Amino acid sequence: MPAPPAAPPRWLVPVVIVVVSIMVGGGLLARELYRLPEAAPDAILAQTSPARPLAEQPGPGIVELTPDAAAHPQNATVRGLLQTYFDSINNRDYELWKTAVTRERVQAKPKSTWLNDYRTTKDGSILVYRIDPVTDDELRALVGFTSTQDVKDAPAELPEPCVHWRLVLPLALESGAWKVDTVTGSTTPELSRC
Repeated sequence: MPAPPAAPPRWLVPVVIVVVSIMVGGGLLARELYRLPEAAPDAILAQTSPARPLAEQPGPGIVELTPDAAAHPQNATVRGLLQTYFDSINNRDYELWKTAVTRERVQAKPKSTWLNDYRTTKDGSILVYRIDPVTDDELRALVGFTSTQDVKDAPAELPEPCVHWRLVLPLALESGAWKVDTVTGSTTPELSRC
């Protein structure tokens, strides 16, 4: 006849309880540490919406933020800057545009060129996906938006009346204010047809 199984040592049950308690507590602590911070109250968070028919493009001209972008400490500043930037294009207001961009960008795009480049452009469905720091006086904003324009004014690589854009806009601190800086050749925009 086999011997009856031995009873577990008395210390095993308390050790198991302590180990399980530590694991549960650690999991709860990790969840709190990695939770995204609450968005700032003035941030406009993007709402998921179905794709718009071509007749409703480019969509609203309001700059919205993803929760990730809204969690950045400069979210309100970046949102306000980009709102001015896109409003200036949509309203063909070169003087307003100059307040949103660096001096270098203004010098690279005189008024006559700027008015010609944006004469039929209308931007909308503007969404800031991310805001990343580069240095203390440089940020990068990953932005998506839709533009409508005459085909002759469309980007050469995608001559369409409606284009979805996704690009990184460099932002620079100039004279104490954030401005949209000159886009370098190291960033290539993603373009797709509406």
